[in-house]
Amino acid sequence: MVKLTAIQLCSVPDVGDNFRIIDRHLETLVAESSQDDEHIVVLPECCLFFGGKDQQQLGLAKESDQLAYQNLFVSTLQEQLARLAKRYHVYLVAGSIPLLSTIADKFTNTCCVFSPEGELLTQYDKIHLFDVDVQDSEKQYRESRYTQSGNEIVSATAASLNVGLSICYDLRFPELYRSLTALGADIITVPSAFTAVTGKAHWQALLQARAIENQVYIIAAGQQGVHENGRETWGHSMIISPWGEILACLEEGEGSISVEFSQQALDKVRKAIPVAEHNQFESTLKLQN
Repeated sequence: MVKLTAIQLCSVPDVGDNFRIIDRHLETLVAESSQDDEHIVVLPECCLFFGGKDQQQLGLAKESDQLAYQNLFVSTLQEQLARLAKRYHVYLVAGSIPLLSTIADKFTNTCCVFSPEGELLTQYDKIHLFDVDVQDSEKQYRESRYTQSGNEIVSATAASLNVGLSICYDLRFPELYRSLTALGADIITVPSAFTAVTGKAHWQALLQARAIENQVYIIAAGQQGVHENGRETWGHSMIISPWGEILACLEEGEGSISVEFSQQALDKVRKAIPVAEHNQFESTLKLQN
């Protein structure tokens, strides 16, 4: 059996504390599961550092890059995430972490996917950056100030399933999700840190729309609560079926939700309403870099 899991966090600007909390959630998940279960686990956006300043994320990316250079291996953040995946024998879709980009003084907001053996399977750099005005304590968000956008559509194979990757604000761009489905996605992951304001207004509707349009499972893992810098995130992590049903939801608090993947349910929806076969449109990615 393949179990789909979203872990909801209230991450802090302390990498060690966040690792310990994630470790605890994974330990509980595995302890409550059968040895025969395969796990696809999704963490939220900015899972290892949140609630601080973007300059601090840049510093973290530079520090990790320097350590990777010295050790001739992957960055410290990636290595520790790989160890978690291996320790608990799960496919880990590790939300997002800052990695140093090719542009000076910028980082990529990157989702890394690890196998149960601790192998880095692939990584996706967030394409759509959150440069918006929101009526909350922040007022303005300018993610592009320190973040370099990605320019590749990425999926991974996990537990013999095709898993499409997206991050947070990507959710508002259905063309990406259609492109991931065209690549064969059975599941699309949405690690996020939606604001409380935009989350209350749009989060559930967008998630259900993307699931219904593309006839895929959606695993959406969110940040939640009030963070150290005063920013408030929406939570409401969800797993949604290809029919658009909310199979599981964690509204508030840290924790996890899990459901069983059903190939039969996926095939039934796609056979009844063959959207992919009937679609007459194609989308292409504008190269921004």
